[in-house]
Amino acid sequence: MKLVVVSAGLSVPSSTRLLGDRLAAVAAPAATAPEPAPADVRVVELRDLAVEIAHTFTNGFPAPALADAFAEVAAADGLIVVTPVFSASYSGLFKSFFDALSVTDEDALTGKPVLIAATGGTARHSLVLEHALRPLFAYLKAVVVPTAVYAASEDWGAPGLDARIERAATELAALMAGLSGPAGPSKGRTPPPKRDSFEEVTPFAERLAALSVPGPSPAP
Repeated sequence: MKLVVVSAGLSVPSSTRLLGDRLAAVAAPAATAPEPAPADVRVVELRDLAVEIAHTFTNGFPAPALADAFAEVAAADGLIVVTPVFSASYSGLFKSFFDALSVTDEDALTGKPVLIAATGGTARHSLVLEHALRPLFAYLKAVVVPTAVYAASEDWGAPGLDARIERAATELAALMAGLSGPAGPSKGRTPPPKRDSFEEVTPFAERLAALSVPGPSPAP
C-alpha cells in the first residue's frame, strides 16, 4: 500500500513539510493495521519541481522528474496534500501542480482518498481548507477526508494540533484500507465513468420548450 505526501512548502526546513510528515507518521501504520509493516510513504516536494511545472504549461508535456511525480500520485492508495497559505488561498505552485496533473490525466484523483492540510502564520487563514482546498479536490473527484488540518504558527507544540492530526490521519487510513479491501477497485469494482452528469449541458431553450408552459388566456 502506498501513501504519497504532496508538500508545497518553499523553505528548508518547512512547516508545511513537517505537517505532512506528522500526518503520514500516523496514517501509514494505521492504514495497514494489524499488519506490522506500515504503508510505503513517498514525498513529492513541489519546490524541487517548480521549473518543470511551469514548462509543462508551455511545452504541453511533463519533464521526466514531474512525470515521475504524477505517476507516484496516480498510483497512490491515499494522498496527503499540504500547502502554505498565500493571500488567503493555496499557493500558486500547489494549484499549478494539480492543474498540470489533471491536464495529463484527468482521472488521476478519481475516487482517491485525500487528506487536505495547510499551514499559515495566523489562525485567520484556517477557512482556506473549506473555501479553497476542499472544493478543488471535490472537483477533481477525489474522496476528501472529513477532517482537515490547519496549523498556524501558534499551533506547533499545542495539544490541539496533535489531536487534529490523529483524527484526520486515522480517517485517511480507514478510507485507504476500505478501498484496498475486497470491495476495492482492484477486486472487480467497475471503474468510474469518464464523464459525469455535470458535464452534460442541455441548452436552456430546450428546457423551456419541454415545459410547454401555456401562455396567458385571451382577453374576453
